[in-house]
Amino acid sequence: MSRAILTINAGSSSIKFALYALDGELARHPYLSGQIDGLGAAARLVAKSAAGERIADDALAEGIKHAAAFDALLGWLDAHQQNSRQIVAVGHRVVHGGERYSQPVRLDAETIAALEQFVALAPLHQPHNLNGVKALAARLPGVPQIACFDTAFHRTQPALAQLFAIPRALTAEGVRRYGFHGLSYEYIARVLPEHSARADGRVVVAHLGNGASMCAMRGLRSQATSMGFTAIDGLMMGTRTGALDPGVVLYLMQEKGMDAKAIEKLLYKESGLLGVSGISQDMRTLLASDDPHAAEAVDLFCYRIVREIGALAACIGGIDALVFTGGIGEHATEVRQRVCAALGWLGIELDPVANGSGLRRISTAGSRTEALAIPTDEEWMIAQHTRDLL
Repeated sequence: MSRAILTINAGSSSIKFALYALDGELARHPYLSGQIDGLGAAARLVAKSAAGERIADDALAEGIKHAAAFDALLGWLDAHQQNSRQIVAVGHRVVHGGERYSQPVRLDAETIAALEQFVALAPLHQPHNLNGVKALAARLPGVPQIACFDTAFHRTQPALAQLFAIPRALTAEGVRRYGFHGLSYEYIARVLPEHSARADGRVVVAHLGNGASMCAMRGLRSQATSMGFTAIDGLMMGTRTGALDPGVVLYLMQEKGMDAKAIEKLLYKESGLLGVSGISQDMRTLLASDDPHAAEAVDLFCYRIVREIGALAACIGGIDALVFTGGIGEHATEVRQRVCAALGWLGIELDPVANGSGLRRISTAGSRTEALAIPTDEEWMIAQHTRDLL
């Protein structure tokens, strides 16, 4: 029987999964991948083969929750694979590893308890990540469960880059800048030398999607990032505010009578592209709309990206390459065009034909600073870490 690694990314209403063949070296692409969407409502299991062929699009029980969804997933995998491959390890995306975990770790009761202490730092992600761990551990007893952290890549940052200007006692308690999307940045750092001779230089990576952040690297190691204590800081996102004057929160509490739950909902779920446009959090919808509020949301999104690139370039003493990744970064040619057009002063000269043609390098041959669009692959990064820990 052949061996396989299962990767899991459990969210509040979805479970993403992928299976990688482990016959010697780890396969570069999953032989099977998919997700369960609509948990708690009209859930569906959708899966595709390595060739991109859809091999499942099945409705699950109405109102199904995470535990039952994992039962359905494992049952479907068993039936589909007919026991041809044995799952020998499960790699989980876990958003927050705090200061304690700077590398992937094999999970047990002690590490799970430690990771539960970070739930307050990533309330929209950490509980679901850990529920996925517990569910798979119960259903696959004896199979190693590996946690791969979105914060780990940023632990190479200088101490100053991780500090807030707050009393030291709070810093000692762990109130500091952590940064996120680390698995995505780690993947880009791994493959960038294949696409650019400047990979070891001063690089800014823009992970742009429903969640958005940026990372400044030197020597392929994180030096600064836009996200901080939580995954709400920095860039404007699909439904998250990004950087916000803390005084706004005080105003909402004191003048509007909002409590912590109401503020959390506003900051995480009602703001960003959705809040500014009043239409959608989906960049594709906004770009296609003729509503002036949609246009303003896109303008603000691009403005915040340009502003953050300038700040990150200052942190690393300039910029040799700018990399776009994530759903918007990889597919929204207009967003890339707007951002690069505003960065001519940094030596970026966009090639319009390359930008619209799906090429990796999207800057001109004479551009002083390279611009690239590279798809990320967090699942493969999780699978690779899991294999290494085996």
